[in-house]
Amino acid sequence: MWLDRLTAGAATPSASRESLAPTRPYSPSPRKNSQLAPSQRTVSGLGLSATRSTTSLDLSANTSTTSLTTPARQPNGSSLRFEQRPPPNVADPVKVIKTILGNSRHGIAQDGGSRNRDGETGKEIDFGGLSLEEFVAQDIPTRPAGDDSAVEISAKENRRKFEEFHKSIAECDQILTNVESYLTNFKAELGQVSAEIENLQARSTQLNAKLDNRRHVEKLLGPAVEEISLSPLTVKSIAEGPMDETFVKALKEVEARSLILEAKEEKSEQVKALQDLKPLLEDLKAKAIERIRDYIVAQIKALRSPNINAQVIQQQTFLRYKDLYAFLARNHPVLAEEIGQAYVNTMRWYYSSHFSRYQQALDALQIHAFDQHDLLGSEPAPARRNVLGASKPAPPPHDAFSLGRREDLLKSKNDTALPAYLAEESKAAHYLEVPFRNFNQALIDNVSAEYSVITELFSTSTYHQISRRVVEIFEPTFTMGHSLTKSLVENTNDCLGVLLCVRLNQHFAFELQRRKVPVADSYINYTNILLWPRFQIVMDAHCESLRKVPAPTTGSRGAAAAFSLVGGGSSDASKASVAPHAITQRFGQFLQGILLLSAEAGDDEPVSNSLARLRTEYESLMGKLAKGAGDASKRAKFLYNNYSLVLTIVSDTRGKLAEEQKEHFSSLVREMKK
Repeated sequence: MWLDRLTAGAATPSASRESLAPTRPYSPSPRKNSQLAPSQRTVSGLGLSATRSTTSLDLSANTSTTSLTTPARQPNGSSLRFEQRPPPNVADPVKVIKTILGNSRHGIAQDGGSRNRDGETGKEIDFGGLSLEEFVAQDIPTRPAGDDSAVEISAKENRRKFEEFHKSIAECDQILTNVESYLTNFKAELGQVSAEIENLQARSTQLNAKLDNRRHVEKLLGPAVEEISLSPLTVKSIAEGPMDETFVKALKEVEARSLILEAKEEKSEQVKALQDLKPLLEDLKAKAIERIRDYIVAQIKALRSPNINAQVIQQQTFLRYKDLYAFLARNHPVLAEEIGQAYVNTMRWYYSSHFSRYQQALDALQIHAFDQHDLLGSEPAPARRNVLGASKPAPPPHDAFSLGRREDLLKSKNDTALPAYLAEESKAAHYLEVPFRNFNQALIDNVSAEYSVITELFSTSTYHQISRRVVEIFEPTFTMGHSLTKSLVENTNDCLGVLLCVRLNQHFAFELQRRKVPVADSYINYTNILLWPRFQIVMDAHCESLRKVPAPTTGSRGAAAAFSLVGGGSSDASKASVAPHAITQRFGQFLQGILLLSAEAGDDEPVSNSLARLRTEYESLMGKLAKGAGDASKRAKFLYNNYSLVLTIVSDTRGKLAEEQKEHFSSLVREMKK
């Protein structure tokens, strides 16, 4: 409360006088000048007046108006001054005391006298040259009993009030002294903090400058130093580390440094560091070549282990670390060529031995035999005699002229080959296209896989070198495949089976083109050379068999034999049946099979010419057989029935060649119908 009152009085003396004057009576003593004004003692030697404790606590005089980063500093480490100056708007303490003691403008009468609140005239207090404390402490002489008692009571009351006022002022002075000490210490500490901040700002500026300089230097020198240095990790990885990705990265780093060194030598840049680095690079290259050689040779030897899967080693070692061979090829071409040849020889043996065992397993399959009795004009199967004797069972029956479900082998989406153990355990009879398809499917798959491996592993080689290596690897296997094909079709009259093999071979050729593997083109072409001539030979055999069918004559045994399939063996022409001949049924099924297999055939194939010859021979045979049917109407009826049957059988075929055949027989049917 006292602080607020003093602050208000210091800020606005007039307001203080207005608030305090009415509550205090005038002192009876005459008014004297206070001794507080000239004394103005200092506190703690800081030049602060004691009377300043009664002033406002406004800290505007203590507020620092300068920046904390001012560079000027005194030798003692602080640029702040401890001298304080009172604010310009604070009233004189002596005047304030006088106001408090009752010299208020509110108590001055109009006539120059003073009055209290009760309207009594007050007198000026005469301190007699004493201080306020001494004046209060002096004894007041006792007035006679006749004096006014109100004056004594007023004096005592004023003394009591002055004592209380003095105590309050003392307490306030003590509080203000403590506040002044605290602010003085705070100001000193603030000066130290300001000095430290200035020091930190200076150091920060220096560090920023050093950092900028370092970055600038690193930007210029970093790449240059990086080009002519090798990390210890790189050296250790090449010399002692395992063959993994870290070793490959170290090889790339060594090669990069070598290229930089060569480029600088070409520019005739004489750098001492490069001369020191060159022997180290040469030693590291030699060590890397030695370790790569031993590693690849060990993997090649692993391929010759029994029951080993070559694709596992190829994928996990050769292709995973293909950069090893590339490094070897760039830095030691002779050694790389020798290792490449060793790999080729090993894989040549690997595929040759595995396909040899697979061929033996396929040879164990039971294959339907097609001989001279399976031609169109030959004796039917039921009349065939077992010339091998009763000791051996007859071969399993089969339909030599119907395609049946054999076409499913082409339409199947299963591209896997028959495993060897299943081929060895199979007891069923198969047609010749089954072993042909499985062997060639396995061969095409392995050729594609090996071509992909060789292309990635020997990436530094040219296209012709890669193709030569693959052909060299599969040369024995290709020969084996040609031998198998030749053995299957060499002595057979299964024309549909040969044509199926042709279509399978074409499918393999398309698949190799899709996979972009050109190295097996020669194998595919030679297989075609083996298949097409045999197809034409079998077609010619069918034509010859039709040509050899005996023409019937009246009463002749040959005519009876010719119609024995449908005429019941009668030699009487009048009783001869005009039903379709058995050869027509064979011819229709055989023609349908060829047309189904040739739905997408082009004009450049020999199928069209062979079918034209076969159709001509069939029509000639039908003309000869019709002569034994009787009169002209029966002959026309006979031909109509046979041609209608052929047209009905081939009606579900599609393709250019099929449309030509259907159109031809449709014209024959219309002609016979007329």
